[in-house]
This record gives sequence, C-alpha cells and structure tokens, in this order.
Amino acid sequence: MKHATLKAKNARDGYLLIAPLLLGMLVFYAVPFFLVVRKSVYHGVGNSERFVGLDNFRDIPGNAVFQLAFGNTLKFLLVSLPLILILSFAIALLLRSQAQKHETLKSVLLLPYIMPVAGTVLLIQVLFAQAGVLNRGLYTLGLPITDWLQSEYAFGVVVLLYLWKNTGYGVILLLSGLVTLSEEHDQAAELDGATRWQRLWYITIPQMWYSIFFTAVFSLINAFKCFREILLVGGVHPHSSIYMLQHFINNAFENLNYPKLSVASILLLLLLTALFAATYCWVMKKEAYKE
Repeated sequence: MKHATLKAKNARDGYLLIAPLLLGMLVFYAVPFFLVVRKSVYHGVGNSERFVGLDNFRDIPGNAVFQLAFGNTLKFLLVSLPLILILSFAIALLLRSQAQKHETLKSVLLLPYIMPVAGTVLLIQVLFAQAGVLNRGLYTLGLPITDWLQSEYAFGVVVLLYLWKNTGYGVILLLSGLVTLSEEHDQAAELDGATRWQRLWYITIPQMWYSIFFTAVFSLINAFKCFREILLVGGVHPHSSIYMLQHFINNAFENLNYPKLSVASILLLLLLTALFAATYCWVMKKEAYKE
C-alpha cells in the first residue's frame, strides 16, 4: 500500500514538474498551429471572414510568386543538403585520426556556426557586394565585374554561405560517429586486399547511416534557419533566384494576408515533413540492407 502511494506521489510530482513545459508548448506551439490551420480554410479578416474550405489550397499553388518561392526553396534544399553531407563526411574522414589529439579542432570548426548573423552578413557583403573584395580583384585583373547579390549568381552565393556556416557543425556530428567505429573490420579488409574506396563504401559508410541521418536532419533544420542571412543580404524582395518560401510568408504577413500566410506555412510544413520522412526511409532501407 505504501509503495503504491509513493508511486502515485512521484507520478504527481513528475507531472507538476513538466506542467510548465507542457503549458508553454500548448500556448506557443499547439494553439498557434491550430489557429493557422483554421485561418487556412477561411477568407477575409474580422467580420468579413468566411469559410471557404480548401479553396485557398487550390488558389495558392497556382500563384506565380508562390511557385517561384516553392521552386527556389526545393532547389536550395536539393542542392545544399547533398553538398553539405558529402563535404562534411569528406572532411570528417580527413580529420578522423586527429580528432582525439586536438580538442581545439572542434572549436575551430564551430566558429562559423556560432558566428553572429550580423557578422556573417557583413562578411558576405564585404566579399560579394558590387564594390566588394571579389569585384575589386576581378577589376584589378581586367576581368568584368558583376553584382553577385542581385543577379543569377546570388543562388550560388547563398549555397556557399550555407556550406561555410554549417559544414563545421556537420563535421563534428559525423566525426563523433567515426571515432567510435572499430577498426578491426577495416584492418581485416585491408589485409584481404580491399582498396581504400572499397573499405569506405562497404565497411565505414554502412556503419555510419544513423550518424548520417542525424546530420541530414540538423542540416535540413539549419537550411531553413539560413533564411535570416538571406533576408538581410537580399532584402524583402531579393533577386528572383533566392526568393524563398519564407519571403513569401513574410510578405504575406506584412500585407495582412493571413489565409495566404497560413496556406504557405502549412505547405512549408508538409515539405519539411516529406523531406524528413524521405531521409528516414532512405536510412532505414540502408540499415535493413546492411542486416
């Protein structure tokens, strides 16, 4: 009887401890989410608000500006995510033998990631502005200059910005997985005549799928966070090549177009969920194949 009473008391105390967290999640996440879902099936504001069902979901995808924003966002993710995974994994492999010897190495790799947004934007402007370092170098060499941030090259600059800021974080995640791998299988395969590429492809990578998955997830999250830098570099209405879904949502909010804002937010959530699900299924398929 005493044991049951103590167990019930501990359970009650536990619920009391997590109550502030649950309340915060309810107020700041759950309630706004349901309000967004509600707004997405209504049109108008205040007294003029009326239920329109799924009409907004049929209208928004046909919007040319939304198509541009959605296409650019998808293109950015499909280009930047594979690049950061490949680059991070390659650097992690190169640093594998040095990871435990130089602890300061991790701090150096994380410097771009922890650099303030204002500092990152200033660096991009110094390098790629029309009167920036890159154009000055091209002018000195007698080569034509261009406005890197207001031309089709802006997309490449944004991808480069994302890679520079987040590659170090990806390297740390993958490096933490690499240093835990046993070298016995690798050494045995080397004695059997396997090349370095064969050992990497058939031994190292199959053991790293979970680390690769978590790196992909965090890289995907950081890709959406990169919008802060894009907004500060390109402004509210940047070059068409870097006009993202977040621009579309931000502009809809400023224009008080809440139905459009809500639909775009839900579609962005669906895109993010689909990418998470695709990455997870891909990793699980590789794990099943390995077993």
